[in-house]
Amino acid sequence: IIVFLVFLQGYPLPNVALKGEPTQSSTLSFATASKAVDGRRNSFYSNGFCSHTAEDETNPWWRVDLQRSFTVTAVKVTNRGDCCAERLDGAEIRIGNSLENNGNNNPRCASISHIKAGKTYTYRCDGGSMEGRFVNVFLPGQKKTLTLCEVEVYAAPAGRALSDWI
Repeated sequence: IIVFLVFLQGYPLPNVALKGEPTQSSTLSFATASKAVDGRRNSFYSNGFCSHTAEDETNPWWRVDLQRSFTVTAVKVTNRGDCCAERLDGAEIRIGNSLENNGNNNPRCASISHIKAGKTYTYRCDGGSMEGRFVNVFLPGQKKTLTLCEVEVYAAPAGRALSDWI
């Protein structure tokens, strides 16, 4: 399996989030869920390229439906750059095929301890890769606000040999 993972990471995989259907627990003003998958890492909220849930929500979440199951090897998250970088601290990336609890009960790929303002960080799932149709960013707790400036999901279609696909 180690050989497979190295082989998998040796090829450029596409950002499948760009063709997904995003949604989020709530929306503040014009900052819809789709702003986090618009292909732009612009990290200044006022420029209009970031998603934003309502302020002071309990357990806010953002999700992209990839339309079919993928083998996800990496998730890149771009944090807000103009302020409030600490708001994302403690968020969890969850990947799976269930919509139970809006997909937030799917297995955890990684936890976000901290991403500096305006920076993009790459998360590789614990254990290498995970399979799933839904990729969530879930922020547990009360009085939380979830802002994402870009979420990129690098993956290959599940159940197909990578060599057939590349």
